[in-house]
Amino acid sequence: MPDLEGLRKAVQDFQPNPHRVPFTNLKPVHHSIAELRKQNASYAVIAELLQQHGVRTSRARVAEYGRIVLNGGKSRKRRKRAKLMPVVKAPAAPQSAPAADAKIAPTTTPAAVTSNVPPPAKENSPYTSSGPRIAKVAMMSPEEAAELNAFLKSGSASKS
Repeated sequence: MPDLEGLRKAVQDFQPNPHRVPFTNLKPVHHSIAELRKQNASYAVIAELLQQHGVRTSRARVAEYGRIVLNGGKSRKRRKRAKLMPVVKAPAAPQSAPAADAKIAPTTTPAAVTSNVPPPAKENSPYTSSGPRIAKVAMMSPEEAAELNAFLKSGSASKS
């Protein structure tokens, strides 16, 4: 059976390591930091002044102290994630077109819609890609593939 009385006494007598308590070296100079911030001094300038007067600290530590202690724990502003364009359904193929000529568009799964990758550009879509256009040979029609191969052959022949 655990010794509950001994545990309670140990909890009451517990003293944290002063090096582990946050901002122990900055608390004695709290008023100086607050006054310098009122005078619009940057955290880098404040840290440099404190270091010149024997306080071991850094700009990041002074900035953290300012955000948490001076500003009352005010959280930093974060960037908002860019919203994805809503998926626009392509218009249906005309009824008069033969079934062999109609291309079947792959259906999008919910995982593809919620990913961070923007949807591919469509002819009537306002979305434009700023990246390089890379041919997907597997998705080309035979005529397009023949045209690409002819272009590549002509380009490699002129380099020789």
